[in-house]
Amino acid sequence: QLQASGGGLVQTGGSLRLSCAASGSVFSIGVMGWYRQAPGKQREPVAKITRGGITNYVDSVKGRFTISRDNAKNTVYLQMNTLKPEDTAVYYCAADRDNDLERTSLYGMEYWGKGTQVTVSS
Repeated sequence: QLQASGGGLVQTGGSLRLSCAASGSVFSIGVMGWYRQAPGKQREPVAKITRGGITNYVDSVKGRFTISRDNAKNTVYLQMNTLKPEDTAVYYCAADRDNDLERTSLYGMEYWGKGTQVTVSS
């Protein structure tokens, strides 16, 4: 089970930090990540991280967002800085038993949390 928190309303240029804690069979969790879905758009991957800390990001957030994780707490974080109105979306936490970024990009993620709304006002 994945439980996300930290969404909210922020002005352009502001910051938010999302958190997502995994519970249950957490010993088998590999890649963890964040996806988002804006109104009228498809869900897209935002950032992912392996157990060892290897990361990847969608180009639109590089330099502004930072993904991290605490394996001891089975928690993944997304620090979002310099937020823009186009970052407005429902953000979803996801996880997979596979610890390979490329395979999870090809085949998708197994486990999903409920979304948390992020709204950036202009």
